[in-house]
Amino acid sequence: MKKILRPRSFGMIVLALILAATVYGFAAANTFPDGDTYAGEGSTKILGYAVTNVSYGLTTVDLDPSDIDQVTFTLDAAASSAYVSFDVGLNWTSCTISGGTSVSCVGLNVKVLPAAELTIVAAR
Repeated sequence: MKKILRPRSFGMIVLALILAATVYGFAAANTFPDGDTYAGEGSTKILGYAVTNVSYGLTTVDLDPSDIDQVTFTLDAAASSAYVSFDVGLNWTSCTISGGTSVSCVGLNVKVLPAAELTIVAAR
């Protein structure tokens, strides 16, 4: 005949009760700040910018016109930040925006010959 409460079983029960009390104590200590909290999900369309009036400026300081020193362009809607890349997005340069739509990127020092394409990223 087996004993139901052997010393080993009794020890396991006591250990389980201690663990349960500890977990309850931590759970009971959780507090939330007063006021509303939010959680949710939503979606919206991402609209692209139309870029016009692209103009490049060549370096004239060192008399080497094979370097692109600046690029300016106009966006069709206001933006708060803009970046350009001439090597398919490997390196990016931050630009200055005036009036929300007029963008100027200066100090580029990009060689004309290997410049693959002008990539522009802008965001509101």
